[in-house]
Amino acid sequence: MPEDLRVNGSLQIPGSELHERFSRSSGPGGQSVNTADSRVELSFDLARSTSLPGWARARAVERLGGRLSGGVLTVTASEHRSQLANRQAARARLAALLRDAVAPPQRPRVPTRPGRGANERRLEAKRRRGATKRARRASAGEPD
Repeated sequence: MPEDLRVNGSLQIPGSELHERFSRSSGPGGQSVNTADSRVELSFDLARSTSLPGWARARAVERLGGRLSGGVLTVTASEHRSQLANRQAARARLAALLRDAVAPPQRPRVPTRPGRGANERRLEAKRRRGATKRARRASAGEPD
């Protein structure tokens, strides 16, 4: 049984709610005859979890809706040769996904207007650029 998964300072998922499945990895070390099943699929039933508070579950289901299959969030890891390293990578990936999903929404940006100095600098740069182009146009008809 997997150990508990700490998502953030106040949120922890018990190992009994996590389900690990192992299979043959397609990457390095996964094609020989004498190999371990190093690919890891870590599943967490988000919709029926009792360890998440109601607000966190609702927010996570809303934000991870496209990744859920029947309310279950599944993460795979097969980039390492060892099963242990892939288990740790899958757990870190699941924790990061859940951490981002239950985080409070960002404050909306308050639109601001450019200051007077910025406006004057922009207009001055436009005048300089226009003068450069006018000077080229005036001297374009003269032979070199």
